[in-house]
Amino acid sequence: MSILVVGSIAFDDVTSPSGSVKNILGGAATYFALAASYFTQVRVVAIVGEDFGPEQEKVFRDHRIDIRGLERAKGKTFRWGGSYVDNLNEAKTDYTDLNVFETFQPRIPKEYEDTDFLFLANIQPTLQADVRRHMNGVRLTGCDTMNYWINRTPRELAETLKLVNVLLINDTEAKMLAHETNLPRAAQKVLAMGPQALVIKHGEYGATIFFREGSFGIGRHPFRAPALPIEEVKDPTGAGDSFAGGFMGYVASQQDLNREVLKRALFYGGVMGSFAVERFGTERLQSLTREEIEERFQIFGELTHLE
Repeated sequence: MSILVVGSIAFDDVTSPSGSVKNILGGAATYFALAASYFTQVRVVAIVGEDFGPEQEKVFRDHRIDIRGLERAKGKTFRWGGSYVDNLNEAKTDYTDLNVFETFQPRIPKEYEDTDFLFLANIQPTLQADVRRHMNGVRLTGCDTMNYWINRTPRELAETLKLVNVLLINDTEAKMLAHETNLPRAAQKVLAMGPQALVIKHGEYGATIFFREGSFGIGRHPFRAPALPIEEVKDPTGAGDSFAGGFMGYVASQQDLNREVLKRALFYGGVMGSFAVERFGTERLQSLTREEIEERFQIFGELTHLE
């Protein structure tokens, strides 16, 4: 099975208690693609500038990630700088330079039109909807968004949510989207907007999946997966995107689409997120083996008695 991710590729400057790094490869599509590549074939649609060269291409090619969908534009690639000095759970944004990403209009190569699964990373909701309508033959669509779009483009986001199967957001975003302070009630309101399943990420406390009644099987009882205790967190950047890559990558590797598959995918999402934070940028995701992934998945099984 193949999966297409549409989102950002960036260069990041990051400061945490473990140190500082500059000009490291980042972006939602990068983290997602690397995490998902351990499970299935990955294709990328994104935009990069003239500063994106052979060294960065090699990161994708080494993981057999299809980058024929990369648009190359004059100018600089999207750049972001952030620090985690005060709180490892929340980045303080030092600067955001959209550069070529400001005019990004996703173009889907004809070779990608037979893609089985689609993930709409955090971009403008209208662009997400356009991509989803173009890719109308996919088996399942996952989607991410953020507080900026929830506050600034609520109507556009509402239209996008009608087109996706699984929405992956965090606690704060879910409550903001639903205008509800109680998380279970917020989840049900979000599901009523269109998605069949809602994955709420709780950071260091794991993730919960809520199901709309009758979707992916019978009943609507939520399922919670804990997070693994990590001894040293060097860089939380991209943890959520890595979680999404592990989650969607595992789902795309399975023949069936049911609740048990999506519940198990929560654990693989947690595994990939836990690896991502151990090094700066995508360094740890680049050097993983499937054996390491399965070993950590087994630790989850021991913690939760998962079969």
